[in-house]
Amino acid sequence: MKTRQMPASAGFDPAELQSALDDVHRAGVPGVFAEVRDDGRIWRGASGVADVGTGRPVRPDMRHRVGSVTKTFTAAAVMQQVEEGRIGLDAPIGDHLPELVPGERGRRITVRMLLDNTSGIPDYLPYAFPSLKGFPERPDVSTRSIDDNRFRAFRPAELIESGLSAPPVGEPGGPTGVYSNTNWLLLGELLARVTGVTAEEYITRNVIERAGLRHTAFPTGPHVEGPHARLYEAFYGLIDPPRDYSVYDMSWVGTAAALVSTMEDLNRFYALLLGGGIVSPSSLAEMQRTIPARALDGSPIRYGLGLHRVDLPGGTFWGHDGTVWGAGTMSLTSADGRRQMSVAVNLIRWNRPDTSGRPQPHPIDAAMKALYGRALCGGSSPAPETVP
Repeated sequence: MKTRQMPASAGFDPAELQSALDDVHRAGVPGVFAEVRDDGRIWRGASGVADVGTGRPVRPDMRHRVGSVTKTFTAAAVMQQVEEGRIGLDAPIGDHLPELVPGERGRRITVRMLLDNTSGIPDYLPYAFPSLKGFPERPDVSTRSIDDNRFRAFRPAELIESGLSAPPVGEPGGPTGVYSNTNWLLLGELLARVTGVTAEEYITRNVIERAGLRHTAFPTGPHVEGPHARLYEAFYGLIDPPRDYSVYDMSWVGTAAALVSTMEDLNRFYALLLGGGIVSPSSLAEMQRTIPARALDGSPIRYGLGLHRVDLPGGTFWGHDGTVWGAGTMSLTSADGRRQMSVAVNLIRWNRPDTSGRPQPHPIDAAMKALYGRALCGGSSPAPETVP
């Protein structure tokens, strides 16, 4: 399904883009949809179903839980407050949130360290979802806590406390970042403290609305408002068949990963951000200062302040990706702003483990890699890493 057809050009062939989407669906993803932009031209496509029960087709304009893509929005909001002089990028977080990060830790961890994941604060997810802790090493891992928390309203402070109470994953300001959602909930609390409104309200007014995004919002309940696909979580074969988690209370990720958006809105957002329309050039330069970091799955990434840098044969790209239960998203924009890709899938963690418990390659991996290569570089390329 395409909403806009374009003539084929070097590296940008609508038929090949659609074929790459179809291959992802054939490899096992129920529904996949995307928007690709190239120097002012736009292609939108979709393949597969939004609902495996009814066969309702997926559409390119559907709203979607975009997971950790939210982090770029939160980072942009923080940088706006840095520009206003209300936040010091290298100021200790304890100056603003002494009750959440007290003592020596609060004095050593800076706002920048939260943004680039060098705070040493571990992720709270294993503690919010205890039945998942230890995957894949522990044989008794189950997905029970995913179901138990479907309608639970987490408070940011309790999740932050879980992360801070766990053993540190590094020294503050270390040379390598360790991806942690706890950092991003702290940044949400920081925004609330300095602006006097909730972080969600500030981000909505000053990032989402400033960018003119019409279909992007933080959820106010467990449902995705507007046309959307059901979201199927497989959790590495532990949920078979994959279960629909499109109805879910997103307080478990908040300002780290709760946003709902469309692929059109994501491309518009990153184009404006990288073009200087949301933060100043100096703030953008800070966001693009990357360090080596380790994703939640252990894979290496180059991470700035809420931005990934991805170097491909077609050039350097900036953006973010993310997953929440049942939903995966990747959004990347070339350094010159001419080429953009935003892709959504409604199945995630499809890889099944081998006898040692390690997730193994799946045909979906190769199909996704080919899609990214076609969309970004006009051919095959190494697939960007996915960060939960």
